[in-house]
Amino acid sequence: MVHLRIVVPADLTGEVLRALVQVPGACNVVVLRGAAIRPAGDMILCDVAREAASIALSDLQELGVPTRGSISVEKVDVALSSAAEAAMRAAPGEPANAVVWEEVEELASESTTLNAGFLIFMVLATLIAAVGIFLDTPILIIGAMVLGPEFGPLASFCVAVVEWRPRLALRSLAALLAGFPIAITAAFVASLVFKWTNLTPDEFSQADHSLSAIISSPDFFSFFVAFCAGVAGVLSLTTAKSGALAGVLISVTTIPAAANIGVSAAYQDWPAWRGSQEQLAVNLGTICVAGVLTLLIQRVIFTRRRTRHRREQEHPVRRRSPLLR
Repeated sequence: MVHLRIVVPADLTGEVLRALVQVPGACNVVVLRGAAIRPAGDMILCDVAREAASIALSDLQELGVPTRGSISVEKVDVALSSAAEAAMRAAPGEPANAVVWEEVEELASESTTLNAGFLIFMVLATLIAAVGIFLDTPILIIGAMVLGPEFGPLASFCVAVVEWRPRLALRSLAALLAGFPIAITAAFVASLVFKWTNLTPDEFSQADHSLSAIISSPDFFSFFVAFCAGVAGVLSLTTAKSGALAGVLISVTTIPAAANIGVSAAYQDWPAWRGSQEQLAVNLGTICVAGVLTLLIQRVIFTRRRTRHRREQEHPVRRRSPLLR
């Protein structure tokens, strides 16, 4: 369930109530007349099944509620109510697969900020991956994959493409275009320091470092894994399966590829340098394509439900709720 806290001017309260009670999956509608002070007006509380939340929010946005008042959305972890159970049964779809698009948009906006924290995590993850390449230790590579924050801007870019938000797309690209070069440069400098201080050998051979050879050799399976990871990553962000995101991060070799670019450049291993660049490009491009396709499918499903809901609202024999009499 999703809890809505709505503040509206008194003259808009009737329309908001009418919209809420016509949403399948809405229940526990409460009106507190004159309770709001800033902005002044009425407060309306409502619980909505997750799969119907975006339908309700779209109706409220069409009424101009965000402009004249406000809407706050909170997740309800436990709802002990027969009315809530009936509302969830009435809502179309399954709760675990439902997408609250307003929530996705908010997460996308938060994930695109190019700040010191993002760059620090990018650099740290790439440095750990570089050490993992030198030591040929998979556990360090896996740790670097989990630590890397690059999937946030990638997912935000997919959302921006589907919803045609050029500013969000540019912000996402800016984070990626700044983060990866800085992280690669850090890996390059660290590799030179390791080499000059004799912490690593003077020569670096892929024959002795199997992980480097794998990272710098993109093939069909690189594309396949990246595509699956892109789909799973977007699903983990748009549905209630956020726990799957860690597995997604471990599946793709974006951070290891960035680290291997820096390591290969430091040792002037140009075939591995080019192969790692290709690996990075394949992963980034495929994740974006998979993410956009997944969001488009989810958007089509939501649009159909929204269209069906609007037709039901316009049905001439629809009964009016007692709350509106």
